[in-house]
Amino acid sequence: MSTTTGAFIAGGIAACGAVTATHPFETVKIRMQLQGELQTKGAQPHHYRGPLHGVSVIVRNEGLRGIYRGIGTAYVYQVLLNGCRLGFYEPMRTTLAQLFFQDTSVQNLGVNLFSGAASGVIGAAVGSPFFLVKTRLQSFSPFLPVGTQHRYRNAVDGLSQIYKSDGVVGLWRGVGAAMIRTGFGSSVQLPTYFFAKRRLMRHLGMEEGPSLHLASSTASGFVVCCVMHPPDTIMSRLYNQNGNLYQGIFDCLAKTIRTEGFFAIYKGFLPHLARILPHTVLTLTFAEQTNKLVRKVEERFFAVEARQAM
Repeated sequence: MSTTTGAFIAGGIAACGAVTATHPFETVKIRMQLQGELQTKGAQPHHYRGPLHGVSVIVRNEGLRGIYRGIGTAYVYQVLLNGCRLGFYEPMRTTLAQLFFQDTSVQNLGVNLFSGAASGVIGAAVGSPFFLVKTRLQSFSPFLPVGTQHRYRNAVDGLSQIYKSDGVVGLWRGVGAAMIRTGFGSSVQLPTYFFAKRRLMRHLGMEEGPSLHLASSTASGFVVCCVMHPPDTIMSRLYNQNGNLYQGIFDCLAKTIRTEGFFAIYKGFLPHLARILPHTVLTLTFAEQTNKLVRKVEERFFAVEARQAM
């Protein structure tokens, strides 16, 4: 196992590779979550009707630049989020396993869930300002606008404008929803990945390798999407709002369901699934490989240090 720093770096690199491939579906998901915001069913626009339709509409009207709005900010956020999530998960898990069971190798569901949620919450809190700007950049469209529109030249301009108008507090607008959303997703992502991995090895005889990583991360990605989509919708709306349209998480949830119906909190589910399945697969698959690479670098580095100390 890599050191915490090594796992942080490996997790960040893996997530950046994954987000490059899945960012277009994230853009569609956010716009679907915002279209028809607080409008009754009959009055809601349907500019974006699904993952593939959404991608085609955006590319046709805004080009590749439109579908990749906010990609730079997404890289920063993914490094912080997944670096924390993959970097802190194992140290937390082994510490708690040692504390409660006096054995760091014990795999306990409660410990695993807590470790996954806690590491994800830390990452969400640290990266929240970047996700805020990313959401606003992705929601902006000069052709088919949905939700509140924010005109930022780039991520730095976005952060600067938010800070000037709302101060430091404004940069962490909606962080509570982000922590809940990421806590939900993180609490099941790594535990379900390792659970699926162990079961596939035990019952189907699969061995370590790309096929096992692919199958395990696919199962994990589907569970993550089902669990985290409702808080994800609330988070997108809280991040994108101007002023105080919503007073908080529960106010946003209540207004959304009351005005648009219960299934409004599942708007954009299909593009979310289309994003999160390959994203989870690529992140966890890349993480296995980048962890191996980081371990080799660390072993060589520490070996050199040990020889120099002699």
